[in-house]
Amino acid sequence: MLTLLTVNDTNNLCFNYFDNYYFSKILYIEIKNLHKLSSYFLNVSENDSESLKRIKQYQYLWVSCDFCDGLNYRKTFMSKMYICEHCDSYVRMGSSERIDFLIDSGTWYPIDEDMVSFDPIQFENEDPPYIEKLDSNQREHGLTEAVQTGIGQLNGIPIAIGVMDFRFIGGSMGSVVGEKITRLIEYATSELLPLILVCASGGARMQEGSLSLMQMAKISAALHDYQSKKKLFFISILTSPTTGGVIASFAMLADIIIAEPEAHIAFAGKRVIEQTLNQQVPEGSQEAEIIFESGLLDLIVPRNILKGVLGELFHLHNFVPVNPKASKFLT
Repeated sequence: MLTLLTVNDTNNLCFNYFDNYYFSKILYIEIKNLHKLSSYFLNVSENDSESLKRIKQYQYLWVSCDFCDGLNYRKTFMSKMYICEHCDSYVRMGSSERIDFLIDSGTWYPIDEDMVSFDPIQFENEDPPYIEKLDSNQREHGLTEAVQTGIGQLNGIPIAIGVMDFRFIGGSMGSVVGEKITRLIEYATSELLPLILVCASGGARMQEGSLSLMQMAKISAALHDYQSKKKLFFISILTSPTTGGVIASFAMLADIIIAEPEAHIAFAGKRVIEQTLNQQVPEGSQEAEIIFESGLLDLIVPRNILKGVLGELFHLHNFVPVNPKASKFLT
């Protein structure tokens, strides 16, 4: 059954957007026809294929909050950087959206975007098979792997950046993810670029066995050359969730470690710890604010000012814009 909103009780939620053509001309008609102004919620039978078809046709206009289930108008939601207007919670962003948010328009250049995994250990003990899961995730999300890497400019400052995407098999770190991040670090080392890695991962990818675990050491070795030998500047940004092999390796090796508010950060998840140790994990003990109090984070930065803070950090470490006139670092 699908639970849908009627017009009668959506004044506070929807009517602020009546100036938008799609809402006023299309969605209003759909809601009126489907709900008939009868109640706050209307259950549409799954057998009512025509109604379901029309609902799905316009569902892209709305985004449901993962925390309060509130509906956010997509265009406004994107402009607010995926922060729910009802509960102010941080909804997960895809890697492409984060790149658009952090990188100056027209300066993004991807690296190794055609690199894909081909099931290196022939993992078959899964339904659907691993290779089919890879294919379906690639088609569904338009990504080749769980990380996008490339170079661009942040407030005019050239940087190398890798952004993980939790939607792609939980942002898990397989051999291709590790190779892409390693190559990005090596490129940043050779070109003397500052580095940003945005983490969103459930950890190592079990379908690739020890090949996945090896990526932790490979990336850490590349970072050693980058930081210790070249004395370059690395910032990691921890988003929700950042767990497992990622938090145990490069996510915590940065010169500056930043987290988003209320981000879930842990080596092992709450359920895994409780099942393994038979001990209750206190509620909220794996959130960024508690981790910050323990001294494992340098900053907790709200998403809407993150780009400006990064610009100031680069400025503090003597990185300057390519364009001398681009002296404004706060957005």
